[in-house]
Amino acid sequence: KQAEKAVHQKKEQSKTKCRKARRRHINLVAEFNRRQRKNIWLETHVWHAKRFHMVKKWGYCLGNSPTEKSYRACYRAMTRHCLLQDLSYYCCLELTGKENELLKQLARICSIDTGLTFEEACCLSGRFEGSLNLYRADRYPEDMLGPVTFIWKPRDGSENRHLWIWMHPALKQDILRELKAIFQCSEPEEIYIPEPVTMSIQEEKQMDGVLSLGKKRKKEDKDGEKAVPVKKIIGDGTRDPFQSYCWISQTTSIVISDRTMEILRYRLIGPLSHSVLTETLKAASLQTV
Repeated sequence: KQAEKAVHQKKEQSKTKCRKARRRHINLVAEFNRRQRKNIWLETHVWHAKRFHMVKKWGYCLGNSPTEKSYRACYRAMTRHCLLQDLSYYCCLELTGKENELLKQLARICSIDTGLTFEEACCLSGRFEGSLNLYRADRYPEDMLGPVTFIWKPRDGSENRHLWIWMHPALKQDILRELKAIFQCSEPEEIYIPEPVTMSIQEEKQMDGVLSLGKKRKKEDKDGEKAVPVKKIIGDGTRDPFQSYCWISQTTSIVISDRTMEILRYRLIGPLSHSVLTETLKAASLQTV
C-alpha cells in the first residue's frame, strides 16, 4: 500500500516548452496578441516593458516609471541632445469636409476669449499645430470638455479639408459625442472590419521551402498540419473593433473618422530634435500617375 501510494504521489512532468521553443517568433506573436485582449500595447511596448514599471490605464499598457535611476540621463538628453516620448495612446479624430462648414460648426465649441481658435491663420494654413479648450456647443464658459491639439492638412487645391484633433483618451467619448451632435453625423449601415493580411498559396510554398532548408519545425495544432493562423488584434483601448469608426453627415457631407492607433504620435524634446528628424526622414520623390 505504501508503494502504491508513492507511485500516485509522483508529480506529472511539466508540459511547459523549453525556452527556445517559447521564444520562437510565431509563438511570441501569438502570446503577444493573447496578452493584448484587455489592454492594447503601443508600438514601443516591448522596449518600455524591459526598462519601465508598466501600468494599465485607459485601455492601454503604458510605461509609468523607469526601473533604474535614469533621471539624470533624461535631463541631459532634454538639455543637450534629444529625448523621445511615445504619445500614441492619445486619441486622434479626423474631420473631412468643406472648410466653411467645418469652421462654422467648430466655432460653437470654442471661444476666441480663451485664445487661439480653429480659424487662426497660422494654423489654418497647416504650418503650425494649435491648442485650445473645447466646450459643449453654445455653452461657453460652462461645460468645458477639455484641452485638445489640432493640425490642419495643407491645402491641395480641392474643396475638402482635413483636420486632425488630438485628445486624451479620457476625453475621447465626450468630445466624439459632441462632434457627432454638431455635425449631425450618423453611423453608416455597414461596419467595415479590416481582415488580417493573409499570404497567397505561392508565398506559403516559398516559406515552406525556406523552413525545410533550415530544418525548422513547423508549428502544428491538434489537427496536424492545418495550423491556425495568428490574427492581429484590431482596435484600440478606447474603441471596440466591432463598432463603427466612421460617421457621415447627410446634410453637410462632413465625415468624422476615428484614427486612434492608426496615426502614431511621438514627441521630441531637446536642441538636437530637428537634426534627428532631418537625418531620419527622407523626402520622397514626386510621382505623377
